Amino acid sequence: MLHAVVTEDASQPKAEEGVVAASVYAGGQRLADIAVDEAGAWTKRPGHVVWIGLLEPSPELLARVQVQFGLHDLAIEDAGKAHQRPKLEQYGDCVFIVARTAHMLDGRISFGETHIFVGRGYIVSVRHGASTSYAPVRQRAESCPTVLSHGEDYILYALLDFIVDNYMPVLEMVNTEVEAVEDKVFAGELSQGDVQRLYVLRRDLLRLRNAASALVDVCRRVQRVEVRPIEVSMQPLFRDVTDHIHRVQDEIDALREVLAFAFEASMMAGQVQQTHIARRLAAWAAILAVPTAIAGIYGMNFEVMPELKWEYGYLVVLGAVAIICSTLFYRLRKSGWL
Repeated sequence: MLHAVVTEDASQPKAEEGVVAASVYAGGQRLADIAVDEAGAWTKRPGHVVWIGLLEPSPELLARVQVQFGLHDLAIEDAGKAHQRPKLEQYGDCVFIVARTAHMLDGRISFGETHIFVGRGYIVSVRHGASTSYAPVRQRAESCPTVLSHGEDYILYALLDFIVDNYMPVLEMVNTEVEAVEDKVFAGELSQGDVQRLYVLRRDLLRLRNAASALVDVCRRVQRVEVRPIEVSMQPLFRDVTDHIHRVQDEIDALREVLAFAFEASMMAGQVQQTHIARRLAAWAAILAVPTAIAGIYGMNFEVMPELKWEYGYLVVLGAVAIICSTLFYRLRKSGWL
């Protein structure tokens, strides 16, 4: 039976920069906050588990953590860099997991990463970029020592579940914005900036879907890890995370489909408006063609022309032009071209 772990809470005193929290647990109870350089010794005690939470740590701090837990050089190298793809890799008796986090920032979906080292008696989480604090994970776990007594298995589940659950507020904000854009589309008030926004949202949602989809494979592989198998009682929890990810994927797909329809509707509305303008221009061109044609004929340099020397010829021609143009205007307006 494994026992649980450390905390990432900005309210805890920071021993040094980059360390959000470092604690040791036994039997589901928090024993003490510890220094990073003491972590290795605590993991050697039976039934004790250490969780160290790091926020964008320096290479020197990561090197000290590596020494304490004997972490692999390649895993430490990856943990020091952002922009890693979601994955699960095994290095000896340590499992290294990368998960993408999402947060709404200035109207855009901002992506971050959480790198997790899991081994016998320890778990180390490394946060990069946009991410919600993991303090609620610690608070919920410490409030229920029974589940916390399952150790790093339960904490790993809690972290992954928290990451996936935080996709939903992002999707809710996107959904609100999508509904506002839809209203503009049907009201005919969509601007060029709104069209660009539709494209940006679709692109961000695709990135979010890729991040969520990769976690499905991570959760499945966690249940099949050979070097440190997950407790049988914990496996349904990871399947529950997978179910949450599928719901997120469905929500993303629905939003992307709505955005596609909105984009198509905006394009169709633009085409309809262009067609309407083109029809109006064509109608006015047809009306103006009448006086233009008659004026062009009478502007020809001929002596023998109808009503050329008649006293009322000028008025008759103008009257004919007015009647024809008025008739065209009436017919075109009645047909909806004007």
